[in-house]
Amino acid sequence: MELKEFKITVLPLRAKLLGYARKMTDDSEDAEDAVQEALLKLWAKRLELEQYRSIEAFAMTLTHNICIDMWRSKHNDKLSLDSVQAESSIGSPERLLELKDEMRLMHEIIESLPPLQRTILRMKDIEGYETDEIGEITGCAAEAIRSNLSRARKKVRDIYLQTIQERKERRKKP
Repeated sequence: MELKEFKITVLPLRAKLLGYARKMTDDSEDAEDAVQEALLKLWAKRLELEQYRSIEAFAMTLTHNICIDMWRSKHNDKLSLDSVQAESSIGSPERLLELKDEMRLMHEIIESLPPLQRTILRMKDIEGYETDEIGEITGCAAEAIRSNLSRARKKVRDIYLQTIQERKERRKKP
């Protein structure tokens, strides 16, 4: 499935997927994130979509599963030290807690970005898409993608460094 066919077949489902995601998440931002992730997964599977009897049913199922995963991740943030230790025999429990804390911080920082910056950052830095691919999927010009990516990276870096500095200052105070 090429981009043109994807736009004709899949993108019109966005409104229906968004409505369903809003019911599942009770949060419009989470719903938007779920639909964006679903559309990205559909795009990644675009060559296989023709094997499904109903692309709409597949898209709804995908959105449903993403919403469930989001709910689970929000309610599963509190891992016991034993489970963290069992999952990794590398490093001390203190280091594992530090890594988990840093990962949670980075996740929170990325989630705080405006939706377009967050999406572009994820697509480029996490999922490895090229700028022209991101442009085709999002409909943004290459310059806008580079600009949003630069702003997103700067904001993540600034917030991260500020948070780390604040933590160090808190530790110094008696």
